[in-house]
Amino acid sequence: MIGAMTRHEIQILRAVGMAQTAIAATTGVSVRSVRRIEDEPVVRNSDTAALIRARGVGRPSLAAPWAPTVERWLQEDRTVPSGEIIRRLREDHGYRGGKSAVYELIRRLRPVSVAPLVRFEGVPGEFSQHDFGMVSVRYVTGVVERVRFFASRLKWSRFVDVTLVPDEREEALIRGLLHALEAFRGVPLVTVWDNPKTVVLARKGALIVWNPVFGQVALDYRFAPELCWPRAGQQKGAVENLVGWVKKSFFTCRRFHDRADLEQQLRAWLRMVNTERPNRATGIIPAVRLAEEQRRLRPLPIAADAYALKYAVVVSARARVSHAGHEYSMPPAAIGQAATLHLYEERVEILTKTGLVIRHPRRAAAASLLPEHRAAMLDAVRGARGRLYFQRQSLWELGRPAEAWLTELIHRR
Repeated sequence: MIGAMTRHEIQILRAVGMAQTAIAATTGVSVRSVRRIEDEPVVRNSDTAALIRARGVGRPSLAAPWAPTVERWLQEDRTVPSGEIIRRLREDHGYRGGKSAVYELIRRLRPVSVAPLVRFEGVPGEFSQHDFGMVSVRYVTGVVERVRFFASRLKWSRFVDVTLVPDEREEALIRGLLHALEAFRGVPLVTVWDNPKTVVLARKGALIVWNPVFGQVALDYRFAPELCWPRAGQQKGAVENLVGWVKKSFFTCRRFHDRADLEQQLRAWLRMVNTERPNRATGIIPAVRLAEEQRRLRPLPIAADAYALKYAVVVSARARVSHAGHEYSMPPAAIGQAATLHLYEERVEILTKTGLVIRHPRRAAAASLLPEHRAAMLDAVRGARGRLYFQRQSLWELGRPAEAWLTELIHRR
Protein backbone atom coordinates (compact mmCIF):
# COMPACT_ATOMS: atom_id res chain seq x y z
CA MET A 1 0.00 0.00 0.00
CA ILE A 2 1.41 3.36 -1.07
CA GLY A 3 1.05 5.88 1.75
CA ALA A 4 -1.05 9.01 1.58
CA MET A 5 1.91 11.39 1.69
CA THR A 6 3.71 9.50 -1.09
CA ARG A 7 0.57 9.77 -3.23
CA HIS A 8 0.42 13.48 -2.43
CA GLU A 9 4.09 13.87 -3.46
CA ILE A 10 3.45 12.12 -6.77
CA GLN A 11 0.47 14.36 -7.54
CA ILE A 12 2.43 17.52 -6.69
CA LEU A 13 5.43 16.54 -8.83
CA ARG A 14 3.23 15.65 -11.80
CA ALA A 15 1.40 18.96 -11.43
CA VAL A 16 4.67 20.85 -11.99
CA GLY A 17 5.54 18.75 -15.04
CA MET A 18 8.10 16.24 -13.77
CA ALA A 19 8.37 13.13 -15.92
CA GLN A 20 6.68 9.98 -14.70
CA THR A 21 9.93 7.99 -14.83
CA ALA A 22 11.73 10.65 -12.74
CA ILE A 23 8.91 10.61 -10.17
CA ALA A 24 9.08 6.82 -10.00
CA ALA A 25 12.83 6.98 -9.29
CA THR A 26 12.36 9.71 -6.66
CA THR A 27 9.50 8.09 -4.74
CA GLY A 28 10.50 4.43 -5.16
CA VAL A 29 7.24 3.31 -6.81
CA SER A 30 6.64 1.90 -10.27
CA VAL A 31 5.85 4.03 -13.31
CA ARG A 32 2.55 2.18 -13.61
CA SER A 33 1.62 3.27 -10.04
CA VAL A 34 2.60 6.86 -10.86
CA ARG A 35 0.22 6.86 -13.87
CA ARG A 36 -2.61 5.42 -11.75
CA ILE A 37 -2.13 7.84 -8.82
CA GLU A 38 -1.98 10.79 -11.25
CA ASP A 39 -5.57 10.07 -12.28
CA GLU A 40 -6.86 9.60 -8.70
CA PRO A 41 -8.71 12.29 -6.75
CA VAL A 42 -6.48 14.80 -4.96
CA VAL A 43 -5.25 13.50 -1.60
CA ARG A 44 -6.77 15.59 1.19
CA ASN A 45 -5.99 13.45 4.25
CA SER A 46 -2.49 12.51 5.45
CA ASP A 47 -3.80 9.47 7.38
CA THR A 48 -2.94 6.38 5.34
CA ALA A 49 -5.26 4.17 7.40
CA ALA A 50 -8.18 6.49 6.68
CA LEU A 51 -7.29 6.40 3.00
CA ILE A 52 -7.33 2.59 3.03
CA ARG A 53 -10.76 2.55 4.66
CA ALA A 54 -12.15 5.13 2.22
CA ARG A 55 -10.79 3.37 -0.89
CA GLY A 56 -11.52 -0.14 0.31
CA VAL A 57 -8.02 -1.28 -0.48
CA GLY A 58 -7.28 -4.99 -0.11
CA ARG A 59 -9.41 -8.13 -0.25
CA PRO A 60 -12.78 -7.57 1.46
CA SER A 61 -13.32 -9.42 4.73
CA LEU A 62 -15.64 -12.42 4.68
CA ALA A 63 -17.31 -10.99 7.77
CA ALA A 64 -17.94 -7.55 6.22
CA PRO A 65 -21.54 -8.31 5.06
CA TRP A 66 -22.51 -8.99 8.68
CA ALA A 67 -21.08 -5.73 10.03
CA PRO A 68 -24.50 -4.02 10.48
CA THR A 69 -25.82 -7.07 12.33
CA VAL A 70 -22.81 -7.29 14.65
CA GLU A 71 -22.91 -3.55 15.28
CA ARG A 72 -26.59 -3.78 16.30
CA TRP A 73 -25.85 -6.61 18.75
CA LEU A 74 -22.99 -4.65 20.31
CA GLN A 75 -25.15 -1.55 20.69
CA GLU A 76 -27.74 -3.63 22.50
CA ASP A 77 -25.13 -5.28 24.78
CA ARG A 78 -21.55 -4.06 24.57
CA THR A 79 -20.38 -6.96 26.80
CA VAL A 80 -21.68 -9.81 24.62
CA PRO A 81 -18.84 -12.38 24.27
CA SER A 82 -17.12 -12.70 20.90
CA GLY A 83 -17.75 -16.45 20.95
CA GLU A 84 -21.50 -15.83 21.27
CA ILE A 85 -21.44 -13.50 18.26
CA ILE A 86 -19.68 -16.16 16.17
CA ARG A 87 -22.25 -18.77 17.26
CA ARG A 88 -25.17 -16.53 16.26
CA LEU A 89 -23.60 -15.73 12.87
CA ARG A 90 -23.02 -19.39 12.06
CA GLU A 91 -26.26 -20.88 13.39
CA ASP A 92 -28.72 -18.10 12.59
CA HIS A 93 -27.15 -16.25 9.63
CA GLY A 94 -25.21 -18.88 7.72
CA TYR A 95 -21.71 -17.45 8.18
CA ARG A 96 -19.09 -19.91 6.90
CA GLY A 97 -15.90 -17.89 7.27
CA GLY A 98 -13.16 -18.15 9.89
CA LYS A 99 -13.09 -16.77 13.41
CA SER A 100 -10.25 -14.28 12.82
CA ALA A 101 -12.31 -12.16 10.43
CA VAL A 102 -15.15 -11.94 12.95
CA TYR A 103 -12.77 -11.12 15.80
CA GLU A 104 -11.28 -8.26 13.76
CA LEU A 105 -14.77 -6.99 12.93
CA ILE A 106 -15.79 -7.10 16.59
CA ARG A 107 -12.59 -5.32 17.60
CA ARG A 108 -13.45 -2.43 15.28
CA LEU A 109 -17.12 -2.23 16.21
CA ARG A 110 -17.19 -2.92 19.96
CA PRO A 111 -17.50 0.35 21.95
CA VAL A 112 -14.42 0.99 24.05
CA SER A 113 -14.95 1.74 27.71
CA VAL A 114 -12.86 4.76 28.73
CA ALA A 115 -12.54 5.69 32.39
CA PRO A 116 -13.04 9.41 33.03
CA LEU A 117 -9.97 11.41 33.93
CA VAL A 118 -10.22 12.71 37.48
CA ARG A 119 -7.93 15.55 38.53
CA PHE A 120 -5.72 14.74 41.48
CA GLU A 121 -5.80 17.76 43.76
CA GLY A 122 -5.71 18.10 47.52
CA VAL A 123 -6.26 20.52 50.36
CA PRO A 124 -3.34 21.97 52.36
CA GLY A 125 -1.38 19.32 54.23
CA GLU A 126 -3.18 16.40 52.59
CA PHE A 127 -1.00 14.93 49.81
CA SER A 128 2.64 14.66 48.87
CA GLN A 129 4.00 12.84 45.80
CA HIS A 130 7.26 10.85 45.65
CA ASP A 131 9.12 8.88 43.01
CA PHE A 132 12.55 7.88 41.73
CA GLY A 133 13.95 9.18 38.47
CA MET A 134 17.02 8.47 36.36
CA VAL A 135 18.71 10.50 33.63
CA SER A 136 21.97 10.21 31.69
CA VAL A 137 24.01 13.41 32.00
CA ARG A 138 26.86 14.29 29.63
CA TYR A 139 29.29 16.66 31.31
CA VAL A 140 31.20 19.35 29.44
CA THR A 141 34.26 17.09 29.59
CA GLY A 142 32.39 14.43 27.58
CA VAL A 143 32.01 12.05 30.52
CA VAL A 144 28.53 10.49 30.74
CA GLU A 145 27.05 9.64 34.14
CA ARG A 146 23.77 7.96 34.95
CA VAL A 147 22.28 10.13 37.70
CA ARG A 148 19.52 8.83 39.94
CA PHE A 149 17.35 11.18 41.96
CA PHE A 150 14.42 11.11 44.36
CA ALA A 151 11.75 13.75 43.77
CA SER A 152 9.07 14.89 46.22
CA ARG A 153 6.36 17.53 45.99
CA LEU A 154 3.60 18.81 48.21
CA LYS A 155 0.47 18.70 46.07
CA TRP A 156 -1.17 21.88 47.33
CA SER A 157 1.72 24.30 47.62
CA ARG A 158 3.82 22.68 44.82
CA PHE A 159 6.91 22.93 47.03
CA VAL A 160 9.54 20.56 45.59
CA ASP A 161 12.52 18.68 46.97
CA VAL A 162 15.00 16.69 44.87
CA THR A 163 17.91 14.65 46.26
CA LEU A 164 20.54 12.72 44.36
CA VAL A 165 20.67 9.07 45.42
CA PRO A 166 23.15 6.23 44.77
CA ASP A 167 20.49 3.66 43.87
CA GLU A 168 16.77 2.92 44.17
CA ARG A 169 16.88 0.66 47.20
CA GLU A 170 15.09 0.90 50.53
CA GLU A 171 17.52 3.20 52.29
CA ALA A 172 17.79 5.63 49.36
CA LEU A 173 13.99 5.91 49.23
CA ILE A 174 13.58 6.41 52.97
CA ARG A 175 16.46 8.89 53.31
CA GLY A 176 15.08 10.82 50.33
CA LEU A 177 11.61 10.83 51.87
CA LEU A 178 12.85 12.06 55.26
CA HIS A 179 14.97 14.73 53.56
CA ALA A 180 11.83 15.93 51.79
CA LEU A 181 9.78 15.98 55.00
CA GLU A 182 12.46 18.13 56.61
CA ALA A 183 12.40 20.45 53.59
CA PHE A 184 8.59 20.66 53.93
CA ARG A 185 9.08 21.18 57.70
CA GLY A 186 6.22 18.82 58.41
CA VAL A 187 4.45 15.56 57.57
CA PRO A 188 1.36 15.42 55.30
CA LEU A 189 -1.56 13.08 55.87
CA VAL A 190 -0.97 10.95 52.76
CA THR A 191 2.10 10.14 50.66
CA VAL A 192 1.37 8.98 47.11
CA TRP A 193 3.59 6.42 45.38
CA ASP A 194 3.94 4.35 42.28
CA ASN A 195 4.45 0.63 43.00
CA PRO A 196 8.21 0.13 43.62
CA LYS A 197 9.38 -2.94 45.54
CA THR A 198 10.89 -0.60 48.12
CA VAL A 199 7.32 0.38 49.05
CA VAL A 200 5.12 -2.60 48.20
CA LEU A 201 6.26 -6.20 47.83
CA ALA A 202 3.12 -7.47 46.10
CA ARG A 203 -0.54 -6.73 45.58
CA LYS A 204 -3.35 -9.17 44.86
CA GLY A 205 -6.49 -7.24 44.20
CA ALA A 206 -7.21 -5.12 47.25
CA LEU A 207 -4.60 -6.99 49.35
CA ILE A 208 -1.32 -5.04 49.58
CA VAL A 209 1.86 -6.59 51.00
CA TRP A 210 3.87 -3.61 52.22
CA ASN A 211 7.64 -3.59 52.49
CA PRO A 212 8.07 -3.95 56.28
CA VAL A 213 10.95 -1.42 56.48
CA PHE A 214 8.92 1.23 54.65
CA GLY A 215 5.84 0.29 56.65
CA GLN A 216 7.70 1.00 59.89
CA VAL A 217 8.61 4.47 58.59
CA ALA A 218 4.92 5.15 57.88
CA LEU A 219 4.07 4.10 61.45
CA ASP A 220 6.89 6.13 63.01
CA TYR A 221 6.06 9.32 61.09
CA ARG A 222 2.29 8.77 61.12
CA PHE A 223 1.46 9.19 57.44
CA ALA A 224 -0.79 7.03 55.29
CA PRO A 225 0.87 5.65 52.12
CA GLU A 226 -1.32 5.47 49.04
CA LEU A 227 -0.47 3.49 45.91
CA CYS A 228 -1.38 4.22 42.32
CA TRP A 229 -3.20 1.31 40.71
CA PRO A 230 -0.97 -0.50 38.19
CA ARG A 231 -1.58 0.47 34.54
CA ALA A 232 -4.00 3.21 35.61
CA GLY A 233 -2.67 6.26 33.80
CA GLN A 234 -5.25 8.63 35.23
CA GLN A 235 -3.91 7.83 38.73
CA LYS A 236 -0.17 7.59 37.98
CA GLY A 237 0.07 10.64 35.77
CA ALA A 238 0.62 13.16 38.55
CA VAL A 239 3.42 11.12 40.15
CA GLU A 240 5.19 10.32 36.89
CA ASN A 241 4.80 13.90 35.65
CA LEU A 242 6.77 15.07 38.68
CA VAL A 243 9.80 13.07 37.51
CA GLY A 244 9.31 14.21 33.92
CA TRP A 245 9.06 17.82 35.01
CA VAL A 246 12.33 17.59 36.98
CA LYS A 247 14.09 16.08 33.97
CA LYS A 248 12.82 18.68 31.49
CA SER A 249 13.09 21.70 33.78
CA PHE A 250 16.53 20.96 35.21
CA PHE A 251 18.57 18.06 33.85
CA THR A 252 17.99 18.26 30.10
CA CYS A 253 18.15 22.04 29.68
CA ARG A 254 21.44 22.70 31.51
CA ARG A 255 25.11 21.88 31.08
CA PHE A 256 27.31 20.70 33.92
CA HIS A 257 31.09 20.62 34.31
CA ASP A 258 31.09 17.72 36.77
CA ARG A 259 29.10 16.13 39.59
CA ALA A 260 29.95 18.95 42.03
CA ASP A 261 28.69 21.55 39.55
CA LEU A 262 25.49 19.54 39.04
CA GLU A 263 24.84 19.45 42.79
CA GLN A 264 25.46 23.19 43.11
CA GLN A 265 23.14 24.01 40.22
CA LEU A 266 20.48 21.69 41.67
CA ARG A 267 20.50 23.63 44.94
CA ALA A 268 20.21 26.93 43.07
CA TRP A 269 17.40 25.59 40.88
CA LEU A 270 15.42 24.34 43.87
CA ARG A 271 15.80 27.72 45.52
CA MET A 272 14.52 29.43 42.37
CA VAL A 273 11.47 27.19 41.74
CA ASN A 274 10.48 27.16 45.42
CA THR A 275 11.13 30.73 46.55
CA GLU A 276 11.42 33.00 43.50
CA ARG A 277 9.28 31.86 40.58
CA PRO A 278 5.47 31.58 40.70
CA ASN A 279 4.22 28.09 39.98
CA ARG A 280 2.54 27.75 36.58
CA ALA A 281 -0.44 25.82 37.99
CA THR A 282 -1.21 28.10 40.95
CA GLY A 283 0.33 31.42 39.88
CA ILE A 284 1.84 31.75 43.37
CA ILE A 285 5.38 31.19 44.61
CA PRO A 286 5.42 27.73 46.31
CA ALA A 287 7.19 29.05 49.43
CA VAL A 288 4.31 31.51 49.95
CA ARG A 289 1.74 28.72 49.81
CA LEU A 290 3.99 26.48 51.92
CA ALA A 291 3.79 29.01 54.77
CA GLU A 292 0.03 28.49 54.76
CA GLU A 293 0.23 24.74 54.22
CA GLN A 294 2.60 24.24 57.15
CA ARG A 295 -0.22 25.00 59.55
CA ARG A 296 -1.77 21.71 58.40
CA LEU A 297 1.42 19.62 58.39
CA ARG A 298 2.27 17.59 61.49
CA PRO A 299 5.70 18.09 63.09
CA LEU A 300 8.40 15.48 62.45
CA PRO A 301 8.51 13.12 65.46
CA ILE A 302 12.14 12.15 64.68
CA ALA A 303 14.84 14.20 62.97
CA ALA A 304 15.97 12.69 59.66
CA ASP A 305 19.59 12.17 60.77
CA ALA A 306 18.40 10.50 64.00
CA TYR A 307 16.21 7.92 62.28
CA ALA A 308 17.41 4.34 61.97
CA LEU A 309 16.17 1.68 59.59
CA LYS A 310 15.64 -1.53 61.53
CA TYR A 311 16.48 -5.05 60.33
CA ALA A 312 16.25 -8.39 62.16
CA VAL A 313 19.60 -10.22 62.11
CA VAL A 314 21.33 -13.20 63.74
CA VAL A 315 24.93 -13.29 64.97
CA SER A 316 26.72 -15.94 62.92
CA ALA A 317 29.16 -18.61 64.13
CA ARG A 318 32.01 -16.29 63.10
CA ALA A 319 30.64 -13.62 65.46
CA ARG A 320 29.53 -11.45 62.56
CA VAL A 321 26.30 -9.77 61.54
CA SER A 322 25.70 -9.40 57.79
CA HIS A 323 23.58 -6.77 56.08
CA ALA A 324 23.51 -5.52 52.48
CA GLY A 325 26.90 -6.96 51.62
CA HIS A 326 28.63 -5.65 54.77
CA GLU A 327 29.76 -7.54 57.85
CA TYR A 328 29.97 -6.16 61.39
CA SER A 329 31.92 -7.89 64.15
CA MET A 330 30.31 -8.93 67.43
CA PRO A 331 31.65 -10.39 70.71
CA PRO A 332 31.93 -14.21 70.57
CA ALA A 333 29.53 -14.42 73.53
CA ALA A 334 26.77 -13.15 71.23
CA ILE A 335 27.10 -16.00 68.70
CA GLY A 336 23.72 -17.43 67.75
CA GLN A 337 21.71 -14.59 69.30
CA ALA A 338 18.91 -12.78 67.49
CA ALA A 339 19.50 -9.06 67.22
CA THR A 340 18.18 -5.88 65.61
CA LEU A 341 20.43 -3.86 63.34
CA HIS A 342 19.76 -0.10 63.50
CA LEU A 343 21.04 1.56 60.33
CA TYR A 344 21.75 5.28 60.74
CA GLU A 345 23.23 7.55 58.09
CA GLU A 346 26.67 7.62 59.73
CA ARG A 347 26.72 4.58 62.02
CA VAL A 348 25.33 1.13 62.73
CA GLU A 349 24.02 -0.05 66.11
CA ILE A 350 23.32 -3.73 66.81
CA LEU A 351 21.09 -4.58 69.78
CA THR A 352 21.04 -8.18 70.96
CA LYS A 353 18.20 -9.80 72.88
CA THR A 354 20.31 -9.64 76.04
CA GLY A 355 20.51 -5.84 75.81
CA LEU A 356 24.07 -5.66 74.45
CA VAL A 357 24.62 -2.66 72.15
CA ILE A 358 27.48 -2.71 69.63
CA ARG A 359 28.27 0.38 67.54
CA HIS A 360 30.13 0.45 64.23
CA PRO A 361 30.94 3.33 61.88
CA ARG A 362 29.51 3.06 58.38
CA ARG A 363 32.31 2.39 55.92
CA ALA A 364 32.65 1.58 52.26
CA ALA A 365 34.71 -1.49 53.17
CA ALA A 366 32.98 -4.87 53.12
CA ALA A 367 33.70 -5.53 56.82
CA SER A 368 33.87 -3.46 59.99
CA LEU A 369 35.90 -5.44 62.53
CA LEU A 370 36.53 -3.87 65.92
CA PRO A 371 39.92 -4.65 67.58
CA GLU A 372 38.36 -5.75 70.86
CA HIS A 373 36.23 -8.30 69.01
CA ARG A 374 39.30 -9.71 67.25
CA ALA A 375 41.06 -10.15 70.59
CA ALA A 376 38.01 -11.77 72.18
CA MET A 377 37.63 -14.16 69.24
CA LEU A 378 41.31 -15.13 69.45
CA ASP A 379 40.85 -15.98 73.12
CA ALA A 380 37.70 -17.96 72.37
CA VAL A 381 39.16 -20.04 69.53
CA ARG A 382 40.28 -23.45 70.75
CA GLY A 383 43.68 -24.95 69.96
CA ALA A 384 46.87 -23.52 68.57
CA ARG A 385 45.96 -24.46 65.00
CA GLY A 386 42.59 -22.75 65.25
CA ARG A 387 44.19 -19.57 66.62
CA LEU A 388 46.79 -19.64 63.84
CA TYR A 389 44.17 -19.82 61.11
CA PHE A 390 42.09 -17.12 62.80
CA GLN A 391 45.10 -14.81 62.76
CA ARG A 392 45.74 -15.65 59.11
CA GLN A 393 42.13 -14.86 58.25
CA SER A 394 42.33 -11.58 60.18
CA LEU A 395 45.35 -10.57 58.10
CA TRP A 396 43.63 -11.69 54.90
CA GLU A 397 40.63 -9.45 55.59
CA LEU A 398 42.84 -6.35 55.74
CA GLY A 399 42.80 -6.24 51.94
CA ARG A 400 44.90 -6.99 48.87
CA PRO A 401 48.21 -5.68 50.27
CA ALA A 402 47.88 -7.96 53.32
CA GLU A 403 46.96 -10.88 51.06
CA ALA A 404 50.08 -10.29 48.92
CA TRP A 405 52.29 -10.04 52.04
CA LEU A 406 50.79 -13.23 53.48
CA THR A 407 51.32 -15.06 50.18
CA GLU A 408 55.02 -14.13 50.11
CA LEU A 409 55.44 -15.09 53.78
CA ILE A 410 53.90 -18.54 53.27
CA HIS A 411 55.90 -19.37 50.17
CA ARG A 412 59.22 -18.37 51.78
CA ARG A 413 58.89 -21.06 54.43
